[in-house]
Amino acid sequence: MKHTLAILATAALAACSTAPKGPDYRVPAEAVVMKPAAATPFLEQQRAAQAAGAGEISEPGQNGGGASARPLPFDNAPLPPHWWRLFHDQTLDALVEQALARNTDLRQAAANLERVQALESEARGGARPAISVNGGPSFGHPSGLSMLKKDDVPPDTFRYSAGVGLSYQLDLFGQIRRAIESSHASTEAAAAALDLVKVNVAAGTARAYAEACATGQRLASARHSVDLQREAVSVTERLQRAGRVGDIDAARARSQLQQLQAALPPLLAQRQSALYRLATLTGELPADFPRGLAECHLAPRVAGTIPVGDGAALLRRRPDIRQAERELHAATARIGVATADRYPKITLGVSAGSAGTLAGFGRSDTLSWSLGPLISWTMPSNGVADARIAQAEAGTRQAAARFDGVVLNALRETETALNQYARELDRRSALQASRDEAATVAGQARRLYQGGKVGYLDALDAERALAASDAALAASEAALIDEQVQLFLALGGGWEVEESTSAQ
Repeated sequence: MKHTLAILATAALAACSTAPKGPDYRVPAEAVVMKPAAATPFLEQQRAAQAAGAGEISEPGQNGGGASARPLPFDNAPLPPHWWRLFHDQTLDALVEQALARNTDLRQAAANLERVQALESEARGGARPAISVNGGPSFGHPSGLSMLKKDDVPPDTFRYSAGVGLSYQLDLFGQIRRAIESSHASTEAAAAALDLVKVNVAAGTARAYAEACATGQRLASARHSVDLQREAVSVTERLQRAGRVGDIDAARARSQLQQLQAALPPLLAQRQSALYRLATLTGELPADFPRGLAECHLAPRVAGTIPVGDGAALLRRRPDIRQAERELHAATARIGVATADRYPKITLGVSAGSAGTLAGFGRSDTLSWSLGPLISWTMPSNGVADARIAQAEAGTRQAAARFDGVVLNALRETETALNQYARELDRRSALQASRDEAATVAGQARRLYQGGKVGYLDALDAERALAASDAALAASEAALIDEQVQLFLALGGGWEVEESTSAQ
């Protein structure tokens, strides 16, 4: 009868489970991400559409002419997975895949995710029964008084003790459930952090590759300018010896040659730096940079418009936004963990054991067992529990503020990248028009020189002006590629597996 009452009492305690303490998580209604304006098309998209419709920008390649609308540089199409394939460059594709497989930052983030997953498994273990086993032999004797034998020393003999216990904490106030909830949200935050590293690694690899090739293009243009100036120096020195120009003209030509040659070392250093960076991003030693890229002089370019989606897609896609939101969830759940410390903890336990001499092993008088709840409660009278709750609440407010900051920063970065890309397109368009004009002048000067109507220096000056235009255009092309990669980085996508993306 007593055994039955004990079992019924513990079952009644288990049935008294209440809802977890602390607030249930939901994205705060006042959060920036909940504002309708955050999910609308980007402001720069609207401005570009208005500018194109008004015909403010000439079509790239037009020689001055009247203003005409050019196609939009970006549209509302969703950003595809593996955005670097928009460059249609197999070398870049292979480098990014190698970086995603071997980059050291990615390995660290993956290991951190495994660590957080293990912490979640540890938290989930608190919701399962715990089994304990103990036992051991010994030689000796207990005291005579413990055996109710005054003035009598028991004989020495071999003894043993063995026991097994099963305990289960009744999560009446949801502390374990809140701990599991917080751990699971932390795991999702770590997974988002891994995705964020993938975004940065893919963008960094594309940027380093594009910089190496674009700098090679600028080097080719700079070397052409040096060759033209070296030819100009040679002509000037011949004219000086013939007495047709003075020393100052020859010195000015040599000075210009030195200035043009001085522009080569920084470009060589920039290209080598990009190659070293590319090697480390792909998990190689700096000295093992891709040798074939040392002569690359044709940078990849995205043809046509760039798909960017809208604010709503950005908020869903950016890993840092998902990471901040999951961290807010984890912080909110920790309030419940701290609040549950105000209430008692009840553990249901059952144990069985046997102890005695080896000679009496297994006899009924050596066996013992027990069943019942263990109640422990630290009375919240010293303010410790309230202080922990206050800490958790402050941590949640901090996480909410960080969440808002990440969303605002993501929108700012995207608007800025869109604006800079559009402005660089305008600049490249103007430089292209200038280069076309310089090519026309150089062609006319070349024909006039061949016809004997202008001097060689005049024709050479026209060629140098064309070379300078080519250099400015090459620099703009390099900047344009960098702005494209920066835009993809701000959009925060491209690392996804195609199958999982299409299934969403």
